[in-house]
Amino acid sequence: MKNHEDCGRGGFSLVECLALVLVMSMIGMTAGPTLFSMKQSVHREMSASNLRSIGQGGGLYANANQGRLFSYSWRAGESYVMPNGQTVVEPGDLAAATRQDQEILMRLTGRISGAFKILEMQSRVPHRRYNHVVLADYLGSGLQSGLFIDPADSNLLSWNANPLEFAHAKNTLPYGMGYPEDGYDDEGGWDHRSILQRWGFGSSYSLTVSAWQADFPTPRYYPLARTPHLFAGGSSAGRNLSIGRQLSEVTLPGNKVWMFEEFDREQVGEPYFGYDHARAEKLMFDGSVNSWVSGDSRPAGVPEATGRLFVWLQKYVPLDTFPVPLGGLGDETLVHQRYRWTYQGLHGVDYAPGIPDREPGRR
Repeated sequence: MKNHEDCGRGGFSLVECLALVLVMSMIGMTAGPTLFSMKQSVHREMSASNLRSIGQGGGLYANANQGRLFSYSWRAGESYVMPNGQTVVEPGDLAAATRQDQEILMRLTGRISGAFKILEMQSRVPHRRYNHVVLADYLGSGLQSGLFIDPADSNLLSWNANPLEFAHAKNTLPYGMGYPEDGYDDEGGWDHRSILQRWGFGSSYSLTVSAWQADFPTPRYYPLARTPHLFAGGSSAGRNLSIGRQLSEVTLPGNKVWMFEEFDREQVGEPYFGYDHARAEKLMFDGSVNSWVSGDSRPAGVPEATGRLFVWLQKYVPLDTFPVPLGGLGDETLVHQRYRWTYQGLHGVDYAPGIPDREPGRR
């Protein structure tokens, strides 16, 4: 009688429950890769949309600024007023650029004084990671709109949503907890307060170096073999930042990369853009976006560092909290810097036109 009552309640036996769990597990195993692939596809399309919008904004900036590519525009010897009322006159273009970076961040964040005041960046070329703040200021998009962040870049999304995280004793910022074990970039200065407070205003997209400085043989910044995150060049390079690059200088059509994802976060391991198989999203100077394989582009040409036009190779050394090399920390594999140090500056070609299996990837 008790068995009939149990059946009447519509309950499950132990065997039925186990069978249900097995079926659900099988469905999960089948659907998991499909859902992951869909997520990757959505992220890639969202990132491509960001880059297209950046390209359109860059075109508007050029139209409004005598054809110049967006970059820091403050110059040595000129007088500028900071948001706190201070008047500054800097002796060099690099110092003027760091002041402009500080002025924009102060004004956009309202952090003009007090414990959270935006400080002037120390011992860094702001163009390397923060050139986009000039465009964000021009567009009025702000620095927390998500426009300059790859939707798969979870770390930067978190820092951007919590820009005061650097003030806490424990945080997730690069070098916020000091220098980690061997294998990470150990150059000095990463734990400086002026560096920590800027991570939340960074971008997942890097700007090709020739978009903000002169082409060779004019003295310019060039890469260091020991780290991909810092440049050499000294005061002579800093003086030439005043040159200002023009959109008309770009050879079109030349398949020239303008901005690109530093990491291909839609692939396993989030490979650094320099790996040959990376398909990082790229904004081209003609406004199109693609995910062409890095290995199909011309090698980087850095005559200052090599003594010849080709070829610049170096280890990828991660910053703290950044994706590690595909071979793990300390991987000695040399990778190309490719379109970051674009072949022959703005006048050359990064990708040979008409590659049959690459053209469909253009959007």
